[in-house]
Amino acid sequence: MIKRKSTERTQWREEQIKFYSSVAWKNLRENIIKERGGLCEMCLRRGRYTAATLVHHIKPVTAENVNDPAITLNSENCMALCTDCHASIHSDKGYIIDENGNVTLI
Repeated sequence: MIKRKSTERTQWREEQIKFYSSVAWKNLRENIIKERGGLCEMCLRRGRYTAATLVHHIKPVTAENVNDPAITLNSENCMALCTDCHASIHSDKGYIIDENGNVTLI
C-alpha cells in the first residue's frame, strides 16, 4: 500500500512537471501576465503596484484534471500574482499576507 501511494505521488509529480514545462502553459503564463498589465492582481485590489511573477490556478490543478485544458489552460481560471501573494494563498512559506498587506506568521 505504501509503495502504491509513493508511485502515485511520483506519477503525479511527473504529470505536474510535464504540464508546467509545456509550451502551451509557458505561452499562457506569459500572456496572462501581459494581459493583466504585469501586475499582481491581489496587490492591485489593495492599491499596491507589485510586479506579477507567477500565474496561479484559481481552481487547483490536480491529478484528476491536469490534462483538462478547460482547467489548466483557461485564462479565466488564472491570476497573475507576486511571490508573496502566491505564498499567502498556498501558505507554504510559514506566513500569510492579509488584505491590508500585513504579514502574519502561521
